[in-house]
Amino acid sequence: MFDKKHNSFNSPDLHKMQEVIINSRTRIYIEEGQDPEEAKERYLERLEARRP
Repeated sequence: MFDKKHNSFNSPDLHKMQEVIINSRTRIYIEEGQDPEEAKERYLERLEARRP
């Protein structure tokens, strides 16, 4: 009767991205050419905003 549409999610290729180490347990990936220090600051700001 109804056909379900399959959600297809393509993961980004991490080999084409730059790794930013936040601390010993946390790593984020950003596009090549972006500022790693700015990405780290933005990540920490969002993390601090979530804490009560």
